[in-house]
Amino acid sequence: MVPGPDGISGPCLENLCQMGVICPPPPISEFGALSYHRLKPGNISVFQDEIKFECLLPSALIDNETARYLALQKWSGIPECRKVKCPYPAEIKNGFISFGLREIYQYKNRVTYGCDPTYVMDGPAESTCEKTGDWSTKPTCKAPCKILVKRATVLYNQQRVNVQDHLKGGIQHAETIWFFCKNKDQHCSYTVPAQCIDGNLTAPACFKGLT
Repeated sequence: MVPGPDGISGPCLENLCQMGVICPPPPISEFGALSYHRLKPGNISVFQDEIKFECLLPSALIDNETARYLALQKWSGIPECRKVKCPYPAEIKNGFISFGLREIYQYKNRVTYGCDPTYVMDGPAESTCEKTGDWSTKPTCKAPCKILVKRATVLYNQQRVNVQDHLKGGIQHAETIWFFCKNKDQHCSYTVPAQCIDGNLTAPACFKGLT
């Protein structure tokens, strides 16, 4: 006869299920709260029932969030509710923290970032204090681009504009302009895109010497 969990044989496990063995409540900390998921309806926990753990903020749930009653007065893997704090959130280059400043940062506290004028945010605006005691990913602020061409007609936002008149301040990160280049052999023009990537924009080869 093959033993089951905790050394109980198969028929014994079956008998436990049939008998509806009542399980004692699992040990929980003062910061813990439980919500139950039972295999059978009722107001008591029985053999093989599952429970789901939750922690009251600012405590974080460490380890598995569910446990199963294994018989012999034992529950599988009881997790821990642990108070979590994060260090003061770091500033970001060319940006600022616009919301959420406080003296102490605990689990699931959030801060919201913003970027200086003309800079574009890349990544999530919010950063969250995680159960590891670290902050989730912070955004970065990408720089605009100057168009280093003295004179040119370009396509920008589907309109023909003169760089020297309409784009003196440049364009923002991730924006694209289309330069008109001339094919002298075929006596025609063609367009070449140039995208702003964090402060860098390269004019097409046909404008070499015109910057």
